[in-house]
Amino acid sequence: MILRRAALAAFVFAALDLFVVLPVAAAENDTAALVAKPVSFPDMALGPATAPVTIVEYSSLTCPHCAAFAENVFPMLQSKYIDAGKVRFVSREFPLDIKAAAASMLARCAANGDAPKFFEATTMLFKQQQELVDHTTETLTSIGAKFGMDQGAVETCVKSDATLDKLQADQNFAYNQLKVEATPTFFINGEMVKGAMSFEELEAKLAPLLKH
Repeated sequence: MILRRAALAAFVFAALDLFVVLPVAAAENDTAALVAKPVSFPDMALGPATAPVTIVEYSSLTCPHCAAFAENVFPMLQSKYIDAGKVRFVSREFPLDIKAAAASMLARCAANGDAPKFFEATTMLFKQQQELVDHTTETLTSIGAKFGMDQGAVETCVKSDATLDKLQADQNFAYNQLKVEATPTFFINGEMVKGAMSFEELEAKLAPLLKH
């Protein structure tokens, strides 16, 4: 079963519901410092590190609102701001279920550290979100094949202890230290923005940060 190893993540994700969320005590600049540092996985980012605005998104590959952002908002953000060097966009995993965890692991394996490939993989997964939910094994195998992974490589990927440990560590950090509770959650230059945004709403938040 391709998801056998990933099923262990269920215990971690279910345990998150048992935590008591405390008021955020850290100052905003402290939060920004925490957000700026990747934990276990290296950041998958598009746009220059010197960009005046950094957006960090925590998303789940089975989250419909995350898929809508990826399909309807991100392409415009990329063409107008990321490719222009004004925004650096960082994608981080916050899987809400076992299937999202397996998909996140696959995207990491498919990319092998290459950010554009990672975004290509997650775009495919978001576009096939319903298939991912309904036919998980087949969808992961199909998408893996587009990156040169045979079925054995896909199974090895989603059963990897090391990859799962990193995924869990990063999610626990986001939940406990950054107070991420749902997806999508964005940090725009360290300021938390919860929930989906339209492109117009996002632009309104970017405008004051890009004034010189």
